[in-house]
Amino acid sequence: MRPEPPLSRTVAIVLAAGLGTRMKSRLPKVLHELCGRPMLGYVLDAASAATGRRPLVVYSPQSAAIVDAFADTADFALQAEPRGTADALAAALAVLPGDVAEILVVYGDVPLLQADLLSALLDEHHESGAAISLVSVITLDPAALGRVVRDDDGEVSGIVEARDATEEELEIDEINAGIYVMDVGWLRVRIADLGPSPATGELYLTELVRLARADGRAVSTVEVGDDGTLLGINDRAQLADATYRLRERINDRHLLAGVTMHDPSTAYIDADVTIAADVVLESNVALRGRSSIGAGTVVGSGAQIIDSVVGRDCRVWASVLESSEVEDEVTIGPFAHLRPGSSIGRGAKLGNYAEVKNSRLEAGVQQHHMSYLGDAHVGARTNIGAGTITANYDGTRKTRTTIGTGAFIGVDTMLVAPVEVGDGARTGAGAVVTRDVPAGKLAVGVPARIREPRPPETVAADEPASSDGRRTER
Repeated sequence: MRPEPPLSRTVAIVLAAGLGTRMKSRLPKVLHELCGRPMLGYVLDAASAATGRRPLVVYSPQSAAIVDAFADTADFALQAEPRGTADALAAALAVLPGDVAEILVVYGDVPLLQADLLSALLDEHHESGAAISLVSVITLDPAALGRVVRDDDGEVSGIVEARDATEEELEIDEINAGIYVMDVGWLRVRIADLGPSPATGELYLTELVRLARADGRAVSTVEVGDDGTLLGINDRAQLADATYRLRERINDRHLLAGVTMHDPSTAYIDADVTIAADVVLESNVALRGRSSIGAGTVVGSGAQIIDSVVGRDCRVWASVLESSEVEDEVTIGPFAHLRPGSSIGRGAKLGNYAEVKNSRLEAGVQQHHMSYLGDAHVGARTNIGAGTITANYDGTRKTRTTIGTGAFIGVDTMLVAPVEVGDGARTGAGAVVTRDVPAGKLAVGVPARIREPRPPETVAADEPASSDGRRTER
């Protein structure tokens, strides 16, 4: 038994140079997303968790977009021409740091791969002293995958591709998963001895198994059952299937952490979403990107929350939140829309068809139906009447609207930016405000003129009056 090398001397090599032609896409295969992340990202996470070191990704000129996508999490080696998997491995060896004693080899299109399996394979490799250790799968349907061939003593003697296999070999139910650990010192010597396939002219990684046995070196295995998690993704149907499996895994994790889901089959939660305990997700909700949901919040049916932070004890119903922040005890919806850059203060209420863009609404603001606030700051406890619009764009530039604390904006008010409405100021229904409204004053008319506010007339309890005596809506 050889001593176990420290993880710092182990590097994962991720093969991602394939063209992925069956995806029928301009996007490199490994950049196609599952639950909000490219499939390659899941493989890199598992590989780095198992080795404690940045993975080395082999890419081709056609898949060069992955370099920009993962520049912060991986190193890269270029395979200039598609000459097979062993050639890709040789490209990685050419840039591999000299302190590396062993490599973990995985493919970039297996997003359901788990770090625990990789760690188990590393342990097996250390204990066996083998030149190569690999993961094999026992399956009832080997299909067109490479068979693991064993000798009379049960030792691995080779891997044969299905197209090259004999009838007897095709009956083998143990297949190669394409996950390896290799001794780097041995590999550097022997990889140059690989010859091209007579059929394709490519250099195959699996041929290294034959060379290891020819050298009298062991080839060890970790055998696993066929649960579908180690199958590579080659087309859109397989991508959809893997996405479904991953979504089940994500939902189960949140359910066990104290999240209630009325219908997990319609809860679409991305991998990087965080959800506190006691959150309730009603049916047909989508939580995307790096969203975060605070304890006690109810995400109602039809809601989509994208790259947004939602505080505690909120309710979001049938509304869309994009790149926004929502503080505690806020009610949103139905059919509201927070566009990027929106910030909503504690206890605010946004109703039907309320839209906010790049604006801050302070605590207790009430923005009711059919209204738009863009590039605005709204003070605490201000009421925004139905139909209110901030006219923030003049065709050339966008300018801001500022509304003070405790203001009352009447129905159908148009605020033509740049404009400021002072603390406690009011606007009458239908006002077009083109000039600043001083604190405590009333603006009415088209264009709005400043008036001293007068006490509201006495009306029935169910007929609230605006500051100029007209009925208003909330």
